[in-house]
Amino acid sequence: MNAPTPTPPRITLRTIRRMVAEGRRFACLTCYDATTARWLERAGLPMLLVGDTLAETVLGYDQTIYATMDAMVLLTAAVRRGAPNVVLMADMPFMSYQADEAEALRNAARFMTEAGADLVKLEVDRSFAPLVEKMARAGIPVVAHIGSRPQQTKIAGGYRSVGRTREEAMRLVADGRALEAAGAVMLLIEATPAEVSQEIVQGATIPVMGCGAGPACHGQVIVLNDLLRLSDWQPPFAPPVADFGGELVKAVKTWIDKVDRNDLGEHPYTMVKPDAGPAEPRRAGAPAAR
Repeated sequence: MNAPTPTPPRITLRTIRRMVAEGRRFACLTCYDATTARWLERAGLPMLLVGDTLAETVLGYDQTIYATMDAMVLLTAAVRRGAPNVVLMADMPFMSYQADEAEALRNAARFMTEAGADLVKLEVDRSFAPLVEKMARAGIPVVAHIGSRPQQTKIAGGYRSVGRTREEAMRLVADGRALEAAGAVMLLIEATPAEVSQEIVQGATIPVMGCGAGPACHGQVIVLNDLLRLSDWQPPFAPPVADFGGELVKAVKTWIDKVDRNDLGEHPYTMVKPDAGPAEPRRAGAPAAR
C-alpha cells in the first residue's frame, strides 16, 4: 500500500517575511482556477495572485476595469480550493474600494471570509493612506500596489511605465513610505525604473514585490499567461519560459486529426450481460427466500 502523499506545510505571510529576512527571493504568479492552482502549488510556488487581469485573460476584455467583485470572489475561492497551502492574494477590482471606505472594508472582508484570501491588493497612492490604516485596524492585510496602476489606464491613455522623471520617482518613494506607515503589510511596484524600486526597497521594512520593477525587489510576480506564452502580446519584463500556446495548438490539431480518422482507441463501455432470466413471482403470503 502506497504511503499517503504528505500535506505541504501551510505558507503564510510570516513565511514570506522570513524569506526576506534570510535574503531569499519569493515568486508569485497570477491564477484564476482551481486546476491550475493545484499544479502551481505542487510546483512549490509560495504565493498566488488572483488578479483583476482575469478581465483580460479569462473574460476577454481589453482592460482590467471590467472585473467585478462577484467574479473576483468566486474565482479567488476556486483558487483557494485548488491551492489551500499557499499565500493567496486577491485584487480588489475597480470601484470596489474607491467610492466609500465602509464599502471598501466590507468588500475586502468578503475576500477573506468568502474566498479564503490571505491578502488583499489595492492600487493606491499615499492619498489612500487613511483607508489602508482603517483596513489594518480592522485586521485586513493590505498589499499596496504603486507605480503603474492598470485601473488608471483611462486617465493615462493606456499602460505606461511610471517613475521615469525625478518628480514621479520622488512621488513613488513618498507613496511607499506613507502606505507602509499606514499599515500595509507589503508593497507591489509595477513598471518602474530599477533605481526607483531600489530606493523604495532600501527604505522599506516590509516585503516589496515587483512586476516589471527591477531586481532589487524581494519578490517577483507576473501574469501566468505571459510566462507560458499564452498571451498575444508579450510584456517586455515577462519573457516566457515555455510555449504552452504552441503546444496547445499542436495537441488540438492532433485531436482534430484523430476524430477525422475515427481513431478513438478501444471503446471502454460494453453492454451488461443479461442474467438467467426473471425470477419466479412469489405467491402472496409465501415467505421470502433466505
